[in-house]
Amino acid sequence: MDTLGFLIVDSARLLRAAFERRIAQAGLGLTPGEARALLNIAGADGSRQLDIAARMGVEPMTLCAYLDKLQALGLIERQQCSLDRRAKRVTLTSASDEMIGSIRKELNIIVEQATEGLSEEHNRLLRETLAVFNANLQAIAPSQAPQTVSHESR
Repeated sequence: MDTLGFLIVDSARLLRAAFERRIAQAGLGLTPGEARALLNIAGADGSRQLDIAARMGVEPMTLCAYLDKLQALGLIERQQCSLDRRAKRVTLTSASDEMIGSIRKELNIIVEQATEGLSEEHNRLLRETLAVFNANLQAIAPSQAPQTVSHESR
């Protein structure tokens, strides 16, 4: 099928699979999930763990395992949230800069391959269109953090 919804879902699935293969083969010492977590943290440095998990679409316990590894590598720090003592905020360390650059390099290669044959104008329009599409979807069903409290402190 070539309906818009199916095209977007298939594209997202293929992009994720390509990212996972690329990260697994890049020799960065991170799993694809850990790499995704690091990019999500970089996109919203200082976010609460539950918010990061919700943005990534993973369970808080899954994210916790990723964060444990990233913290052990010295790439992130967890700090108590000043607004909610049960929650932890996740921040990047200066040591994460090089790793984030390496992950983004791998992701950029995939995106370049995926957009091969598109003019600069079409590439720009694709980005702008997807940004509006995403904003509209977020307005329809605002993302809400899971109601689970037991994992917030991790």
